[in-house]
This record gives sequence, structure tokens and C-alpha cells, in this order.
Amino acid sequence: MTDRSLLWGRNDLEPPPEFFHLVIAWSREEPNRVGEAALVDERCVLGRGGPQSQDGAPRLAFHRQRPMGWAMMPPLEGPRISRLQLELTPTEEGQLAVRSIGRCPLSINGMPAAQGLVKAGDTLTLHNALVLFVVRRRWSLEVIQSLREAPRFSFGDADAHGIVGESPPVWALRGALAFAAQSGNHVLVRGESGAGKELAARAIHALSRRRAGEFVARNAATFPEGLVDAELFGTARGYPNVGSPERSGLIGEADGGTLFLDEIGELPPHLQAHLLRVLDRDGEYQRLGEPRVRRSDLRVIAATNRPVESLKHDFVARFLITVSVPGLPERREDIPLLLRHLLAAATRESPDLTERFFERRDDRLAEPRIAPALIEALLRHPYTHHLRELERHMWIALGSSPDNFLALTPDLCAVLRPEPGDARTEPRTGPKTDPGRSNSPNPSDSGSLGRTEIEAALVEAQGSVTTAARLLGLKNRFALYRLMKRHGIAGPDEEASES
Repeated sequence: MTDRSLLWGRNDLEPPPEFFHLVIAWSREEPNRVGEAALVDERCVLGRGGPQSQDGAPRLAFHRQRPMGWAMMPPLEGPRISRLQLELTPTEEGQLAVRSIGRCPLSINGMPAAQGLVKAGDTLTLHNALVLFVVRRRWSLEVIQSLREAPRFSFGDADAHGIVGESPPVWALRGALAFAAQSGNHVLVRGESGAGKELAARAIHALSRRRAGEFVARNAATFPEGLVDAELFGTARGYPNVGSPERSGLIGEADGGTLFLDEIGELPPHLQAHLLRVLDRDGEYQRLGEPRVRRSDLRVIAATNRPVESLKHDFVARFLITVSVPGLPERREDIPLLLRHLLAAATRESPDLTERFFERRDDRLAEPRIAPALIEALLRHPYTHHLRELERHMWIALGSSPDNFLALTPDLCAVLRPEPGDARTEPRTGPKTDPGRSNSPNPSDSGSLGRTEIEAALVEAQGSVTTAARLLGLKNRFALYRLMKRHGIAGPDEEASES
């Protein structure tokens, strides 16, 4: 037996290969399939129903991927999708060539297209039928040893700790939280503002042997500098003034449980030093005004959005485990699932919102009604405050949507900023015969725009002729009005007064 045959003989430093996947972000006919993914590792076709004799290439199959394995799902359904709708081919340059071969109009990153070259982070929209998000990931999710049993929550739903997502980064987070909980060590949770660091800390507590103890949370930025010791360690009776009551302090309150200190990076280094002894194995500390040494059996979880180097070095050294919480740019395919979860939470407090934005089937709430253009815009927004920012966008849409579905409204467009495209991989429209030689639309190409492309742009623009003209690359809305008249397309009259 050679070393190569042993598990530790593997080269685990070499990252595993990643492949293109298409993740369902929105579906009109099958909304319960959001989050499912399909591997694209060779030329293949996407369409309605099972394999056909005329396919000419393997048919794309969607799965529900989890670390414990994946489940094959039925073929796509829906009358708007053709039996042969898209042809997909990975290129040697690391892009994905997409060609529309069906009757349902295709848009790439919101632009009507017959074909294009796409990359991870792009969106493919089949008009009023399906929104697909392009990602690169391993062909299967890595097995997570710290997750001892199969998940008990349904695909796409929140887990027992309120964490939502089926992407590889979220499953890696669940594994890291389970490992941290089992270890019993102090934990440093890192992540940007709004990413969900406190949710991660609460999950560690709930998964640990301390779950029956208290979870005491405090923002370290709120400690008054002169009273940090009193807040943390407590005070003896009669200290600092005669008649002052005894105070157990945060460390005393968390004895047997978990103390969560958020924004620990806001605590100056010389004050971080006050915690060093209690972070040691014995957990020693003293209340102010009391001579005897106490011991606290607690776990400290500290969270920060700052670089580790900004913390006091011997303070950081006592946190043996670090957990990183991914932000939305690292897990964009989870955004539709997160939006659905946030909507359900918001409408629980408001029966009016529930009746307005959710379907009912057999007297039970079903999926929320969300415009595909909104999903596409949220997928491409460059988030800086993550879950908090997504929730704010949801409330803007709730407050400004004029109908009974959540729409991409002008109020929301004013705050959304789509990620800029890569010039090498921006969608290219043109004849369907050669994906690699077509050009992006521009004002001089207006004569080549057909009725289907114009109608698709008007739908994506929520009926705004000005916005649709911009999507089509036309010089102004009047050029689009002329094309609409040529093709016999009736236009909205709400913009007539703009001139």
C-alpha cells in the first residue's frame, strides 16, 4: 500500500473543479422549484418535458442538491416553454454559449437576445416563464462531517435556526456552525454588516451542550468606556456607593450559557485586554468591589466586520475557532429563497399584505406573487448591507407596487444598481446560427428589431416605453414608438405627457 492510497495522501490543497450550473430563480408554473440546479458540463438543451428524439444533445436535468446527496427532479413544465427552448454549450474560454431555439423570448441580463455568451452571475429569462441564474460550483456539494444527520427542513425553507439557503456557501456555513458548537471553544464570527452574524451565534448556542443555558447578547460598541468592567463583571453590594445593589454583570448572567459580544472590533484594544483572564480555561473574573475571584463556565462568541488584524493579538488568540458568514454576493442564488422567507415573515403581521401578495390553494397560503423582473434586478444588485439591505428593498417594493404582485417599481429602481457586465461576456444578439459573431444592439440596428423582442422589452420595463427603448439600445423613446407603429404594437399612453 502506498501513501497515495491513504486518505491523507490526497492533495486537498488543489481546489476541486467547478462547472456551470443553472439555478431556478423564478418559475411561473412551478414556483416550488426555486433553488433547484442543473449541471451544464457539455453541450445540452433545455426544454419542456422529457427527452425527445429530435433533441440532438442531452437534455438538462434539474436536481435538489444537498451535502447528503441530490434528488433528481421531474422535467420542466409550463406551456410557455418550448419542448426545445435553449441550447447551451460551455466554451474553452470559460464562458457559456446560450442560443434560443424555442418560441419563448429570451433575455440575458434584462436585454432581449437570440443568443449570447454568459458567465457566472448572469441571468437568463424566458419571458413570463422562467428566470435562471448562472453559477459555477462543484458537481455535488461536499459532505459535511459535522452534520450528523440529514436535515429535517424542506428544500428552500429556513432551517431550525432561521438560516435560509441551499447554496454551497450556506451549507458550508451550517457545517462550520455545527463544528463550532460541538467544540465548546470560544468563537469569533466574521462577516459584513447585515450578513447575519447574530443568527450564526444563536445557531452555535442552540446546537451546543449549553443550549439550556442563557444566551446573553450585547453590542460592545454600546459599552461606556469608564463602565466596561462594571457591565462585564458586575459589582458587589454597596459598590460604588452605599446601598448600591449587587449586579451579576454580563459574565455572571451567561454562566452555564453563551455570551455574545457583537461589534467587538469597536471595543478599544486596551479594553479587550480586560477579557483575557475570563477567556482562559478557568474563566476567572472579579466583580468590582469584591476581593474574591469568581469563575464562570461560559462560552464567548464575538462578532466583527473588521479585519482580524485590527483586534488585540492575544485577545484573538483565545478564540480558537473562526466562522465566516458569507454575504449575499457570495450566495446570490439564495436571494429568491430569502425574499420568499422575508415576505412570509412580513405578511404574518399584516393580513392585508397576505391577501394581496400571496396565492391561496385549498384555503392555504402558497407562493408569493413576484414579478420576474424584480427577481432579476435583485440578483444583479451589488449588496453592501446584505440581508438588511434585501429586506429594505422588499419593503420599498411592498409600499410602491400598484397591483397584487411584488413589482420592480420606479421607487425601487431608484435605489438598485445592477452589477456592470464584463465586456467580453455581455450578451450579444444577432442571427441564431453563430453565437460567437453577433453584436450588442445599438441605435443603428433598430431596423432588425422584431415584434417579439420589442414586446419582451416592454414587459421587462413594466410598460415604460422610455425604459424599454434603453433596454433595446435605441436612441430615445420616439424611435421605439416608430417601431411599435410599424409592427402594430399598441403602446401605453401614460408617457404621452412627457414631451
